[in-house]
Amino acid sequence: MDLHDFSLIAAVLAIAAVVALLAVRLKQPLIVAFIGVGILVGPVGLGWVTADGTVELLAHLGIAILLFLVGLKLDLHLIRTTGPIALATGLGQVAFTSVVGYFIAIALGMDTVTAIYVAVALTFSSTIIIVKLLSDKRELEQLHGRIAVGFLIVQDIVVVLVMIGLTAFGQEGTDNLALGVGEVLAKGLGLLIGIALLMKYVIPTLIRSIAQSQELLVLFGVAYAVAVAAFSDWLGFSSEVGAFLAGVSLASTPYRDALGARLVSLRDFLLLFFFLALGAQLEFTDARSQLTAAVIFSLFVLIGNPLIVIIIMSLMRYPVRVGFLAGLTVAQISEFSLILAALGLSLGHISNAAVSLITVVGLLTIGGSTYLILYSHQIYDKIGPWLEKVFDRTQGRTVALTDPPPDTDVILYGLGRFGGHVADRLGQSGWRVLAVDFDPYRVEKNDRPNVTAVFGSAEDIHFLETLPLGRAKCVVSSVPLLDTNKALMHGLRHHDYRGCVALTAHTMHDAVELQRSGADIVLEPFDFAATTTANSLAEMIVELERRRNDEDGAAGPVTR
Repeated sequence: MDLHDFSLIAAVLAIAAVVALLAVRLKQPLIVAFIGVGILVGPVGLGWVTADGTVELLAHLGIAILLFLVGLKLDLHLIRTTGPIALATGLGQVAFTSVVGYFIAIALGMDTVTAIYVAVALTFSSTIIIVKLLSDKRELEQLHGRIAVGFLIVQDIVVVLVMIGLTAFGQEGTDNLALGVGEVLAKGLGLLIGIALLMKYVIPTLIRSIAQSQELLVLFGVAYAVAVAAFSDWLGFSSEVGAFLAGVSLASTPYRDALGARLVSLRDFLLLFFFLALGAQLEFTDARSQLTAAVIFSLFVLIGNPLIVIIIMSLMRYPVRVGFLAGLTVAQISEFSLILAALGLSLGHISNAAVSLITVVGLLTIGGSTYLILYSHQIYDKIGPWLEKVFDRTQGRTVALTDPPPDTDVILYGLGRFGGHVADRLGQSGWRVLAVDFDPYRVEKNDRPNVTAVFGSAEDIHFLETLPLGRAKCVVSSVPLLDTNKALMHGLRHHDYRGCVALTAHTMHDAVELQRSGADIVLEPFDFAATTTANSLAEMIVELERRRNDEDGAAGPVTR
């Protein structure tokens, strides 16, 4: 495709806009639309686009910006705060999917190298898509959301390491293996040391001066990402690895969020060309067998990946519901899987047919998992009881509460942002609080005065039997989930609890429903915060006007 042909570019972009609009209406991520456009205008479809140098150049720029933003957003603190669960689920799911996926590929008649590529491609999930979906559902700060983002970051690190290995050892090199390995390690160490020196001595001062102009900051970000990517490619590593490290080197600066926000649109636009180039390389010479293999692999990803996460998290004593909701986030392959396939094709390791297969699996799993995540709670309501019978391992945590604290004034469910502040205020006021949370990290890190934290779930009616309900004056739930609060209310009625019950709601509809369920108090933190803020602002405005009037009066009337 000649990019100087303005009309052809306009036609491709117009098709992309229409298909993207359709994807949004169907609640699908734009990556699905971009892949579809690539297939539609490529040789398989209309034949408008071929993989020429210009399209490939823009595609490489798009991938570089994508990896740069991934590195820029890399938050290792999130992995630490989610504890071992992020590493266990992230690495466990990668190992399970790659091993089982390899044997499935071998059983389908693939050669060893192709089977390895396909199996590894199945292991990675899209951080971009998952964060967007969880953010839209306001579940990023919930336990399953934080765990999901934690192990997705682990996956991002793994995929970068895989690309380093492929590009370093996949090139033709010396016949001496030991010498080749030493050379690769020396180059990699040199690259890391160079980035570390830039981070310590150059970047802080330089970016402080550059950030005085937002336009210059964006230009610097793109130029820096591409320059480090090119240097990494020159060393024998992929340009993607260099772009990722460039992002990591800026992740600790206070300007990363502003830079990342401004580059997202550029990333999305350039990634369109990556999928155009990908669509231009696809081959469906044996569509029937490829479709059969794609369906088998897609079912494996959609069912097997969430299942292994549920198993790992249940073994670590997490509630099945949390494992299920977190597991659904790995029920798809990511844009990194497609990048990995394109890398394997460029190295001559796999054929266009393998790339086509991985792309179809991407379409099926991304599309399917999107609906699974959107309707995750409704799905769990249907299959949750069966999953709990098979995988529930939380009893080991509740046994420790057979001898609860003798003096308990308030039982508080939830130690999140709102619940944590409630626990702080109650404890500081001298109330003896028994806090219940199903996040082990929050339970272990609790050091509030007069607050004892235990592991448990508000939806577990049997757990209520271990609580000192007869001594507690009030049960408070800071969890803003309607179904969870209804389940708690049902459990308290079942145990004939006579004290005060306070439940939390974020919407007027939920508040009305909780009042109907019998709650004595419905806490509405958003409404309370808005009312308090409005009252404070009104008082401040009145006070400022009074001061101005006093100052004008002190000056005296103006006379001629």
